[in-house]
Amino acid sequence: MYDKLFSPFRIGGLSLKNRIVFAPTTLGLPEEQLIAFIARVARGGTGLIVLGDVSARSAPLSLYSRRGFDRYRRLCDAAHAGGAKVCAQLHLTDSSFRPLLKYLPQMLTRKIGPQDMRVLLNGTVRDTVTRMPPKDVERNIRSFGEAAALAQRAGFDMVQVHGDRMCGSFSSSLYNQREDGYGGSPENRARFCVEAVRAVRASVPDMPIDYKLAIRQESPHYGNAGVLIDELPVFVPMLTEAGVSSFHVALANHGALSDPIPPADHPYFQGEGCFLGYCDAVRRCTRLPICGVGGLSSPDFIEAQLAVGRIDLIAMSRQLICDPEWPVKVAEGLPYRRCIRCNKGCLEGLQRHQGAHCIFERE
Repeated sequence: MYDKLFSPFRIGGLSLKNRIVFAPTTLGLPEEQLIAFIARVARGGTGLIVLGDVSARSAPLSLYSRRGFDRYRRLCDAAHAGGAKVCAQLHLTDSSFRPLLKYLPQMLTRKIGPQDMRVLLNGTVRDTVTRMPPKDVERNIRSFGEAAALAQRAGFDMVQVHGDRMCGSFSSSLYNQREDGYGGSPENRARFCVEAVRAVRASVPDMPIDYKLAIRQESPHYGNAGVLIDELPVFVPMLTEAGVSSFHVALANHGALSDPIPPADHPYFQGEGCFLGYCDAVRRCTRLPICGVGGLSSPDFIEAQLAVGRIDLIAMSRQLICDPEWPVKVAEGLPYRRCIRCNKGCLEGLQRHQGAHCIFERE
């Protein structure tokens, strides 16, 4: 019935069994629970699982540490055992905690909540990007290639360069006020992300590279990092030439979490497929595969978007948190739980440090 949705697809040299992608998601789960959840999503029929928050920099649980490397290898093994391919979303933070140390007492007593903390952190981004010494810019670019090589060794099938956070903030005229070759014109602001992709391509020449293309918009204003729609004709060809295999198109972040993860009553992004208009703009610039996201849950709606070539793959997170067996159930014509986009168990659970879950899963 859903011929396009369940048809095989190739990204570079990687074969996927269907067009369904688990979008990169901060889940906040303990290691064993995280592995069990990823295994369940894989068994449920998802073709590609993108693991979010894979730091391109050395950290205690990163690919650079023995414990972190083993953790990612176990996650890859769990995904592969369930029949899914797995992708590492490589990113670098663009903010600094150091200026926020003065707020530590209020954080510990919870007088400053998660959203307040987010606003404070985002306030450090412009200085972090604009004042970064050239040697640190070069080191950060190299780290994407180094992390990609480690990801391949850990068992990942492909990598995604996170075009929000550090890459997105270098791309944004709102955050990037540099006066050297990495700032100013769109071509210069694209240079950091382009060179990060080139570092990955040089490090893993046969591995597919997805790029999470973060779009920011004005009128109304949403997102501070990322790329304006009228800058896409500059960024997309440059990224393609650098070695990108596909694009994952979404709204830029750095605002309220309820914007990139919109509830059903969001004032602007309330409809299903709420970010697919950005895919239309990217499609005008490339014929590479495009993955769309944004409140997707209806197989009829999704099939229609795939059938007309608006997108090539669909990414979902909350729907698969709500019902990890959604792909199998849809394919077999079985009833499934449908995400109502309330954000109560997933986003709010994460903010309460309880891990992302679904209210229906705990009934």
